Amino acid sequence: MEVKVYNTNGKESSKTAVLKDEIFAIQPNDHAIYLDVKRIQADKRQGTADSTERSTLSGSTRKLFRQKGTGGARRGDIKSPLLHGGARVFGPHPRDYNFKVNKKVQQLARKSALTYKAIDGAIRVIENFDFEAPKTSQMLEILKNFETSEKKSLIVLDESKKNVYLSSRNLKKVKVINASKLNTYDILNAEIVLISEASLPQLDTIFLGEAE
Repeated sequence: MEVKVYNTNGKESSKTAVLKDEIFAIQPNDHAIYLDVKRIQADKRQGTADSTERSTLSGSTRKLFRQKGTGGARRGDIKSPLLHGGARVFGPHPRDYNFKVNKKVQQLARKSALTYKAIDGAIRVIENFDFEAPKTSQMLEILKNFETSEKKSLIVLDESKKNVYLSSRNLKKVKVINASKLNTYDILNAEIVLISEASLPQLDTIFLGEAE
């Protein structure tokens, strides 16, 4: 698929870029997307919730009253879950929520997400750019040129550019990411994806194993 390359003014340049059909025009797999997004979100969980159960709660172990004949629920000591201030039953404990998703499934999920964005017309290829110094106003100007200043935007670069990253850090709806760290959740979460021209060969290498 051949697309126009835009400059930072939001205007079409004379250049064109090729978005490979094997990446941007596949048959999307919704289940692969579900698994990969679930993995990413699960990995963000702290997993530090911990509850006090009978064995860890301090208190007397004396049986409060006889087992039978009272008409009430049978209970043992003051730590019984039946009582106010008693222990919790089957509560959470610290754990790791992360789980494995095969690399090929992750790759399929990313390609499926990119395909959906291409179908929606939410992908723009832009000329390579950098800033001499961190300047939020410069980043905001670029977004305004693409009419995306109020939209969730994902900017994909070929390499780490500190000034570009710092310029976007104060903008709540903007995320700057390297092509090598592109993930399914960020693609789907963005309303528009701006891909730098130089990052396209990297995406070809990541997804298709093609060298530049």
